Amino acid sequence: MSFTDSFLKELAEVLTKLDVNAIEKIVDILVEIHDNNGRLFILGVGGSAASASHAVNDFRKITGIETYAPTDNVSELTARTNDEGWASVFKAWLEGSHLGSKDAILIFSVGGGDLEKNISPNLVLALQYAQAVDAKIIGVVGRDGGYTAKVAQACVIVPIINPSHITPTTEAFHSVIHHLIVTHPKLKISQTMWESVEK
Repeated sequence: MSFTDSFLKELAEVLTKLDVNAIEKIVDILVEIHDNNGRLFILGVGGSAASASHAVNDFRKITGIETYAPTDNVSELTARTNDEGWASVFKAWLEGSHLGSKDAILIFSVGGGDLEKNISPNLVLALQYAQAVDAKIIGVVGRDGGYTAKVAQACVIVPIINPSHITPTTEAFHSVIHHLIVTHPKLKISQTMWESVEK
């Protein structure tokens, strides 16, 4: 079997093992955010930051939820990193945005954050702040889900079929799951371009 065959087989197996209930719970939380005129803040680092940026576009345009990603503003991100440190950058950004109980944060991450291992401490501090202000926490993560899975009201842990492919599998499914969510009939309020053309 070629590498391509085996990789695609792994991804197909992940699809059969995704926690449908966790995805539906995320959808229900986002319906509540929408109905209460709350905002969604999507946090991710590295490839997950790119996933966050893509998702911001879709949540704003397709679901009508006011959505932001701190990593989309490189000037503020780098200023805060330079002046205050990397670990606190998302927490400070959320404080400046007056995150509150009507809002939610969505974490895209491979590991979900781990203070002890000093992996994505910025996600952990942001999550702790979200807990303090009673904001909703949802996530799509890999491995054991890290800190995100421990504190989220709803979290999809992407099943890992091959331990050598934790990162590419998880980050691929950030996009798959976000597209599923924005397409969900409970959330979708605007038609996407090509589907409207086909009709």
